[in-house]
Amino acid sequence: MARMNQITKPSSTLNLPEVFKQIYYYLYSNSNIPRAERLGAEMIRILFCKIYDEIHNKEDKEFILMSGESEYEVGKRVKQLFEKVKESYKDVFDKEEKIHLDNKSIKYVVDRLQNHTLTETERDVINEAFQVFWGTGLRGEKGQFFTPRNVVKMCVEMIEPKMGERIIDPACGAGGFLVEVLSQLKEGDNFSNVYGIDKELDLVKIAKTYMAIIGDGHANIFCADSLYPQSWSEEMKEKVKDESFDAVLTNPPFGAKIFIEDDNILKNYKLGHKWVEDKLGKWEITNSVVQQVPQILFIERCLQLLKPGGRMAIVLPDGVFGNPSSRYVWDFILKNAKILAVVSLPPETFLPSTHTKTSVLFLEKTKNKDEDYEIFMAIARRVGHDKNGKIIFKMDKQGNYVVDSEGNKIIDDDLPIIASKYKEFKSGNLWPSRFGFTLRLSEIRNHIFIPSYYDPETAQKLKQLEKTGKYKLVSIEELVKQGLISVKRGHEVGSKYYGMGDVPFVRTSDIVNWEIKIDPIKSIPEEVYQQYKKRQDIGENDILLVTDGTFLIGRTAIVTPIDKKIVIQSHITRIKCLKPEKLHPYLLLYLLNTEIVQKQIEEKTFVQATISTTGERLYEIIIPIPTDNNAVAKIINEVSEIIKMKVEARMRMENIMFSS
Repeated sequence: MARMNQITKPSSTLNLPEVFKQIYYYLYSNSNIPRAERLGAEMIRILFCKIYDEIHNKEDKEFILMSGESEYEVGKRVKQLFEKVKESYKDVFDKEEKIHLDNKSIKYVVDRLQNHTLTETERDVINEAFQVFWGTGLRGEKGQFFTPRNVVKMCVEMIEPKMGERIIDPACGAGGFLVEVLSQLKEGDNFSNVYGIDKELDLVKIAKTYMAIIGDGHANIFCADSLYPQSWSEEMKEKVKDESFDAVLTNPPFGAKIFIEDDNILKNYKLGHKWVEDKLGKWEITNSVVQQVPQILFIERCLQLLKPGGRMAIVLPDGVFGNPSSRYVWDFILKNAKILAVVSLPPETFLPSTHTKTSVLFLEKTKNKDEDYEIFMAIARRVGHDKNGKIIFKMDKQGNYVVDSEGNKIIDDDLPIIASKYKEFKSGNLWPSRFGFTLRLSEIRNHIFIPSYYDPETAQKLKQLEKTGKYKLVSIEELVKQGLISVKRGHEVGSKYYGMGDVPFVRTSDIVNWEIKIDPIKSIPEEVYQQYKKRQDIGENDILLVTDGTFLIGRTAIVTPIDKKIVIQSHITRIKCLKPEKLHPYLLLYLLNTEIVQKQIEEKTFVQATISTTGERLYEIIIPIPTDNNAVAKIINEVSEIIKMKVEARMRMENIMFSS
């Protein structure tokens, strides 16, 4: 009867990551375990008690608070529950392993979690908890970041694992992909066909525990280096063989500063060797091994593990999809696989852990037959959470929340839509949009596989503008060829000259609202200015466009009479209108800031090395020039008035400052 007195209250409206944060801060400040890493281990044990209770004690719950119950009674029951977990999974937990958290803290955790059903949540609970309690530092240093549950779910749905197929994640972390595979199959006898490998022992233990609690698949989780199978145990070599898996799903460690340097590893991979480009633009492999980032080696490793005809999904940083320096990678891929799909993920996907922009690559292992085929592409702009990890919900144009038939707010997440669009593509019924469109392999330009580069919605808007007859569409490259504009990039003068003179050195952050905001601290000497004066050739009414950086790309300013003695940074491009009577700089300034042009600038911006840049793709941007002379004159007059007011305001401010 005691269980009938269970304390009940409405489920919290807070999302689970927020609940975990509250628990973490409480335990860190109040528990008997002040060290964050030890708290993480304690919390994982308690979480699995909760999950075990949900699965095995459906009618008579033990992970609860009961009316009038003491801290000691709650703590004792949870610790006894952990003994059951250990007894059930002896090969996962050490015999001596215990919950060391004090009873008051255990009671607090039970109180915060008892009204949540963790096994039914849409968030990956273990990953959420692990991230909160271990923090970003532990994994971020090694380029390992947890994959959000919605990304995992989309990948698994698009790969479509089937009964009896052997599936592996060679960088499994806490087991997110494997758990989702089992969830979608919903068949217990498939656990023996699901495999995972990770180098981090703590993560392997969590993956084993998670898999063990939801079924019996923990025996196939290994702690080892996937990239170095020669170091594996004999048992593992027997179970995990090349060309023995039907599907691979993985999010390998990635980062520009994390390199594999061991020749014993590199020599086993074609992508661990140096590649050279010949005069015809073809790439050839050499005999020399070179240090390589792990994500590139994992592409080849996954293909090694796959059977012919097997398929894979791999999360990769966007630099791989567009960097000229990565083109040899695509040469290798195209010789060994068919590209099924590329899904572009928004920058918020892995935030707050890392701002690295990523996409998911889907491949089928097959030898290149020089055939042309359709590739599915999609662009996700919403991923269900903001840059701080807080869940975001769909809103209408009036700012009201969109709700479902039961009145619940709907998470703003494009990924389920993209997964459904992929199914439409496979059935031949796809209606193109950014959520799903196709390109033939022959339509891919310069080995660029970034979906936003080919955004059909932008192309459609440009066509609509042209159809009205009110606009003439001209690329920046065509404007240069017609002699209407000239384009030059700036230079780096060196920070050693900062503050040593009176000539402004204009950086990307100085370009704001069509103006140049002078920072005297960065001013340079006259002799340095003279070195760059002719090369940069900056004059009145020249347009400055930010073309490198992160969040500032696309910003513009116009050079006024009080600005023309400047030197611009290399991340800024100077555009000079050579024939103002045909293309006035005020008109071009306006057009560069229109939504359709700014959207193209965004789409042409790729991450190269460690910085975002438009590169030579700047010349591909289409400018919609109005054909109506009256409309043109009106724009020029409006912009002229704005620039005039800005200049007058700056001069008045300077006069006040100097007169005082």
